Amino acid sequence: MKMLRDIDTEKVHLVFGDKEQIDFEKLENKMKKNNKVNLNKILRKNKALFLAYDQGLEHGPLSDFNDKNIDPLFIIDIAKNGEFTGVVFQKGIAEKYKNEIKKNKVPLIIKLNGKTNLVQGDPISRQLCTVDEAIKLDCSGVGYTIYIGSQHESVMMNEFEKIQREAHSKGLPVILWVYPRGRAVKNDTSKEMMSYAARVGLELGADIVKLKYGGNVKDLEWAIKSAGRTKVVIAGGIKKMEKEFIKQVKEIMNAGCTGLAIGRNIWQAKNPLEIAEKIKSVIWK
Repeated sequence: MKMLRDIDTEKVHLVFGDKEQIDFEKLENKMKKNNKVNLNKILRKNKALFLAYDQGLEHGPLSDFNDKNIDPLFIIDIAKNGEFTGVVFQKGIAEKYKNEIKKNKVPLIIKLNGKTNLVQGDPISRQLCTVDEAIKLDCSGVGYTIYIGSQHESVMMNEFEKIQREAHSKGLPVILWVYPRGRAVKNDTSKEMMSYAARVGLELGADIVKLKYGGNVKDLEWAIKSAGRTKVVIAGGIKKMEKEFIKQVKEIMNAGCTGLAIGRNIWQAKNPLEIAEKIKSVIWK
């Protein structure tokens, strides 16, 4: 066996005598095709409605939960019956409730980093779960948070770069939460901050970027333009009155967003499935 290089075509072949056995260029192209990122795993008709449930780590159980929604099974049931395009968990819940998630066929998005709200100062959120661990848990996508404006943003960017490259090499969609935070940030939902957050998602190679919306539609439209071909979803934020929240959902979708990632405004509601239906009727009108 000998290795020959075709200078004209830049193809590498393994040759046994005169018989060509392997065309590495074709093999590489096939592998790339097989590993193409499939956003349809977490989108429906190119739109998204994610059920977010990473608040237990980020905020603590006293601030957001009651006797019902503190139970992950309650959330899994909402995600299934509400036909959400994805449910967002940290790896611990994904591990402990793996059978129920798999049985209910809920598309799983695993947050790969996280932090508590107990530490003061500029925020930093480090990786807690690997891409391989997420894949073993049958995830359909992975997420990561970067706090731009924090003095630690470069650490998070460096971690995300590795995650994005590895996830894409294995065909996994990547969602990037980008939140302006830290002493340098005066207004985290200003036109400058929203559009900067959106642009960071594009520049770092996220498939979807999740932003905080400040209520100004023109600012949001500019943020969406800033995101280029990276899709934009908006965080649901703190619990609001239903009428106010649905009005905001309409603004968000009319501005050109792909969808929303909502937690408290769904699972803190008196009837989570009822409000989920109203939100879906706006997203997929």
